[in-house]
Amino acid sequence: MTTFAAKLRFFAGALLFMTLAIVSSPSVAQQAQDGPAAVTEEQLLEQLGRIEGRGTIPDARSYVLEQPAGRDWRAFHQGTLPWIGAIAILGMLAILVIFYLWRGMVKLESGRSGRTVVRFNAFERFVHWMTATCFIILGISGLNITFGKSVLLPLIGPEAFSSWSVLAKASHNYLSFPFTIGVVLIFLIWIAGNIPNRVDVEWLKRGGGIVGDEHPPAYRFNAGQKAIYWIVVLGGAAVAISGYMLMFPFYGTGIADMQTAQMVHAIVSVLFVAVMLAHIYIGTIGMEGAFEAMGSGTVDVNWANEHHSLWFAEQTKQAQAKSNTAPSALSTPAE
Repeated sequence: MTTFAAKLRFFAGALLFMTLAIVSSPSVAQQAQDGPAAVTEEQLLEQLGRIEGRGTIPDARSYVLEQPAGRDWRAFHQGTLPWIGAIAILGMLAILVIFYLWRGMVKLESGRSGRTVVRFNAFERFVHWMTATCFIILGISGLNITFGKSVLLPLIGPEAFSSWSVLAKASHNYLSFPFTIGVVLIFLIWIAGNIPNRVDVEWLKRGGGIVGDEHPPAYRFNAGQKAIYWIVVLGGAAVAISGYMLMFPFYGTGIADMQTAQMVHAIVSVLFVAVMLAHIYIGTIGMEGAFEAMGSGTVDVNWANEHHSLWFAEQTKQAQAKSNTAPSALSTPAE
């Protein structure tokens, strides 16, 4: 009897278990149909806008692992920016080569007089060359970020490229400070002579002495030089502000702000380099006697009269008023 009762309890338990299994099977099937509780990366991005982890750093912004804007920035940095830089810089070089072959160097029509006039003083030349030297190093080291892996790395190998990149980064960061100081000084010492006026309009209409054989009158800075001045001031301010935002991250900025700053910094920089190539061309092989202005600080009297006749006339009158001598007393014999 005891054995029979035990068997009866066993079958009753088995029957109860089967009943519970049948009753709960729809929910199990529904759970299997709905899928696991884990979500995909795309679902997280759609719901949260970003993927975040955990960390011990006080700044919670460092916990962000992935966000859609990061993909857009990467596409810009790896795809769009190299094209912008290549078209701007290589395009400018091509234009300058073609222009030089067509126009050649702008010669002094009257030849050299053997007398010179002071164009820029020592402090002005120091500021110019300090800023220019920093700009060249900043430009080369900055272009390494965009074109280094595709151009230099295959040529010099990974070890040399790594050493060069470390040096380029350090020089880029530290030389940004004297460059910024130079831009500020350029703005202050030359602002008075770089306000556009009606003479600039006429200078542009007549080709500025670069296109054609005319030499339209100009004051100390012509319209082309004024354009370079404002490009240096405004472009320099843009790259300095955006660059310091990247050098000192998360000081009042977020990830999106830094991505925008990097895009602005990169685009303005490559366009800046392209424009400065034209400036270097005019100041060296593009125009006879132009380099002397920032080299020795003096220019030939005939050069001053041909390219900046209104400024030269002002200098002559001032010299006459001071010394009460002939206009030729303004200049000194060239060595």
